[in-house]
Amino acid sequence: MRFPTKSLLGGATIALLLQGCAAATPEQQRAREHEIACIGGTVTGALVGGAVGNAFGSGRGQDIFRAAGAGAGATAGARYSCG
Repeated sequence: MRFPTKSLLGGATIALLLQGCAAATPEQQRAREHEIACIGGTVTGALVGGAVGNAFGSGRGQDIFRAAGAGAGATAGARYSCG
């Protein structure tokens, strides 16, 4: 099963560009910056966790370790960056 990464990234980029057109209050700007930091920490944690999980097991077991590492990394990244 393939995940439609290109279409999701394109849609997210367009949404961010359109959202940036609206004038934001300082509170809205801080909320946006926090949300971006939160997403960045979660994604980075998932990538690092998946890379660490990739080092363990072989075959189907490696897939399980990779998924578990990505999940644990995403959780840790979210806790760290989202406060």
